[in-house]
Amino acid sequence: MKVTSRDLLAILRRFECADDANVPRQIEHIKITHPQAFNTLVAFHFNKRVFYALFDETAEDDTAYVTDQVRSDKQDITGDVLANPNDHITTYALPFKGKEVYLFEAISTKKRLDTHLAETYPETSRSTWQKHIKAGHVTVNTKQQTSPKYDISETDKISVSLPQKADYGDHELPIVYLDENVIVVNKPVGVLTHSKGALNEEFTVADFFRRYTTFGLDTNRPGIVHRLDRDTSGIIIGARTPEVATMLQKQFAQRLTKKTYLAVLVGHLKQPAATIDLPIGRHPSAPSTFRVDPKGKNAVTKYQVLSESAKYTLVELQPHTGRTHQLRVHMHYLNTPILGDRVYGKPGDRLYLHAKSLEVTLPGGERKTFTAPEPSEFRNVLQKDT
Repeated sequence: MKVTSRDLLAILRRFECADDANVPRQIEHIKITHPQAFNTLVAFHFNKRVFYALFDETAEDDTAYVTDQVRSDKQDITGDVLANPNDHITTYALPFKGKEVYLFEAISTKKRLDTHLAETYPETSRSTWQKHIKAGHVTVNTKQQTSPKYDISETDKISVSLPQKADYGDHELPIVYLDENVIVVNKPVGVLTHSKGALNEEFTVADFFRRYTTFGLDTNRPGIVHRLDRDTSGIIIGARTPEVATMLQKQFAQRLTKKTYLAVLVGHLKQPAATIDLPIGRHPSAPSTFRVDPKGKNAVTKYQVLSESAKYTLVELQPHTGRTHQLRVHMHYLNTPILGDRVYGKPGDRLYLHAKSLEVTLPGGERKTFTAPEPSEFRNVLQKDT
């Protein structure tokens, strides 16, 4: 049978869910199905409410049966079969154009916008959807909505317009070594190892590794098995396959790699060489930073002075543990912060910390050391200070 928006409005009026002020164009999203060969089910929206009109001569006022027919369209729907307000006893069928019609109103189940999007697009995490919402990439009923907590109902029209991912195909990094298992680059200062989130819009080492790896392609960290801070330059290795990634990650976790850094310190150390064994923990008043803390995690750094000027010291650093900001925290604790350290010292033209070399075991058992040249500014800053 044919059912128009005018028919549905007339039914709503007879069930006293609409009045003469309402018009047919307020009936939206009409969907007609036939749960049985002998009946017709019409789903539609009206004033942000969801209704179903069931045309069925066999229902015999059985509300359970009517609800079952409605659930043929949406299995988990909840709601009520509305009583016929025109009858002095409680009945549900209402005569309309020679047929019996039942009206079912769905109960609105409001849901957070971020939750709805995460359930609708499970390949994208809820936290990522929260960032998309805050960035203005989602509209509700044609209006931009920037609160992930915003409650939506089934009648709301949600549109997503995600920005196109930037193409970094023309961005390059200096390759130090490349074979079928690993890629090694000399990371410049200012380049992130990997994106901090789904909406990061800058070139990263991971973006470069993506061209050379099959590991982690569905993440924002393809090829990444360890990291360098944005402000640190130097050697970083990537895995080209998942199997190699597991092997390298195990070496880093078990401290089987050997890392050597160069740093320019502000001030002078009391001894030309020493081992610093001081635990490091998160700073309670600044959670994104760290400090030497007796209750922190074990952290060991070995240093060797290479040269000095009036104000600065060039040192070689070897971390035997891998705590976040370990070298920067240890040098700061000795009152010789790394030059240009905007977190633990004073900002400058760059952080004078460089990952000089990395020694690892490659697949097949070969032990190999990769090195990156000392940045020219390291020696220059000492020479200018003499």
